[in-house]
Amino acid sequence: MGAVARRRSTSYDVAERAGVSQSAVSRCFTPGASISPALRERIMVVARDLGYRPNAIARGLITKHNNLIAVLITAAGNLYYPQLLFELSNRLSERGMRVLLFAVEAEDKVSDILPEVFAYQVDGVISVTRLSDAQIAEFEDNGTPVVLYNRLPANHPVSAVICDHEACGRMMASALLDAGHRQFGIIRGADFAQVVAQRVEGIASCLAAAGITGVAMADGFSTYEGGAKALDAILRINPNVTAIIAGNDIMAIGAIDHARMSLKLEIPRQISITGFDGIPQGRLNAYDLCTISQPVNHMAEAAVTILAERLVNQSLPAERRVFEGQFIVGASALIGK
Repeated sequence: MGAVARRRSTSYDVAERAGVSQSAVSRCFTPGASISPALRERIMVVARDLGYRPNAIARGLITKHNNLIAVLITAAGNLYYPQLLFELSNRLSERGMRVLLFAVEAEDKVSDILPEVFAYQVDGVISVTRLSDAQIAEFEDNGTPVVLYNRLPANHPVSAVICDHEACGRMMASALLDAGHRQFGIIRGADFAQVVAQRVEGIASCLAAAGITGVAMADGFSTYEGGAKALDAILRINPNVTAIIAGNDIMAIGAIDHARMSLKLEIPRQISITGFDGIPQGRLNAYDLCTISQPVNHMAEAAVTILAERLVNQSLPAERRVFEGQFIVGASALIGK
C-alpha cells in the first residue's frame, strides 16, 4: 500500500495544541486583527510545527467575503494586457485581494463566462471587456460591484476608468497633418473593439475638420496579420497614401513588417505608420514606433481604488475617471512634433 497522505492541520488543531480559542487563531492570521504579540508568536510556533496554513476559501464562507476580484479580459487582447494584469494584481494584493482571471474569446462572448463568474461568488469585478447594460444590471442585482476599464456602457451608469481615446486619435492625426501629410489610410480594429473605434472616430473627425476627404480604411481585426492585410487593402484603394494610422500598436507593427519585407517600402521616407498603446515591442529598434501610450499604472490604481471603495460602500454613485494619452515620438513616421 502506498503512503497515506497526511491530514491537513486545521485551525482547531492549532487552537487545541496552543491552548487557545479558535477565534484567537483566526485573529492571528487576519491582517489588522487585534491580538497581542506574545499570543501571536505562541500560535505561530504551533502553526509552523503542525504545518498549518489558513484556508482562504473556508474563511470566505464564514465572512461572506472571499477577497477574490474577477478580471474579465479578451483572450485575443492587446499586448499591453500583461502589464495591466501585473498592475491590477499588485494593487489588489496590497489590499489583501487576489485576481481571478476570466478570458473570453471576443467582447461579444462575455455572456458565455458570466455563469462561472457568479459561481465563484467574487467580491467585485474589473472588466477590461465591454459589458452590456443588461450584464451590468445582472451584477448589480447580484450585489457585485463593477468597474469598467477602458470601456463605456451605452446607457447604464457604472464606474469606469478610461483613456480619452478620441482625443488620442485627434492628437495623432493632428501631428501627421502638421508634418504635411494629406493622403491618409486608417487601419480599424475588430467589430467589437470599442477602444479602436473611439480612436478612429477621433482621427476621422480631425481629418474632416482639416478638409481631408476620401480617407482609405481597412479592417485589421486588431491583430498583427490583420495589420499587414489591411495595408494591402488601403494601398489598393489609394496607392498615394503617405500616412497609415493603425488603431493599435500590434496592427501597426504588422503593417511595418509587411511594408518593409513584402512591399519593399522605406519607412518613414515612403510611408509613415503609427499606432496606439505604447507596448514594449514598439520600442524595439526594429520598429521605434510612433504611438500614443496609455498611463496603465495610474489607470490600474484608479480602477482598484474605485472598486475597493464600493466594496465597503455599495451605495456610492458611479464614478468616471478620464486619463490623457502621451505622445511617443518614433522613427516610424514623419510627424510635426
